Amino acid sequence: MNPQRILYEDNHLIAVNKAAGELVQGDKSGDVPLCETIKAYLKEKYRKPGNAFCGVIHRIDRPVSGVVLFARTSKALARMNEAVRTRDFHKQYLAIVQNRPPHDEATLVHYVRKDEAQNRTYVSDTERSGYRQAELDYRLAGVSERYYLLEITLKTGRHHQIRAQLAAIGCPIKGDLKYGARRSNPDGSICLHAHRISFTHPVSAASVLIEAPLPDTPLWQGFATL
Repeated sequence: MNPQRILYEDNHLIAVNKAAGELVQGDKSGDVPLCETIKAYLKEKYRKPGNAFCGVIHRIDRPVSGVVLFARTSKALARMNEAVRTRDFHKQYLAIVQNRPPHDEATLVHYVRKDEAQNRTYVSDTERSGYRQAELDYRLAGVSERYYLLEITLKTGRHHQIRAQLAAIGCPIKGDLKYGARRSNPDGSICLHAHRISFTHPVSAASVLIEAPLPDTPLWQGFATL
């Protein structure tokens, strides 16, 4: 683990800037997930004789980059899980899309259903059996010659929510073939970045804001300089 990727660390929590393509938690691929990399980092840094604790508080999709928060103690994990459940855990994303959204700022409310077999989320404009409400706010944050940068604040945490909801309004995320992008990105990423998280610290009760820098690619950095 490169220490430069550590965005925040104390006795209770650790936040890492995840690269696109990394797994947060293990799956059937067998690839080493970020939580195991962090355990190895903590074990070495603090010279722990046994395994270090690293609890997964939330996840972002494999092709997505950005800040991910982990718990270093079971107490912190339990309290942060409760914060996520009660929505005292706020996530802001940035997305690059090729089509301008219908409004420069709006709240999107849809109903979504996860298809486990296809690992895909389907969207409905109206309530349907088996569908759950999904809500987010977006605003147009930047415009380049060919692309649009959207700032997104999640109000619910559904599977593939941002990807599916933006596709539903005709704005699939660049590189996201699963949800209608015209072509993939060369590195297999999609242009969705978990930019900021904010929450109340589970032990000190202080307000915490953690921000992940934009990916070091020409497209993302082009927006950084606008």
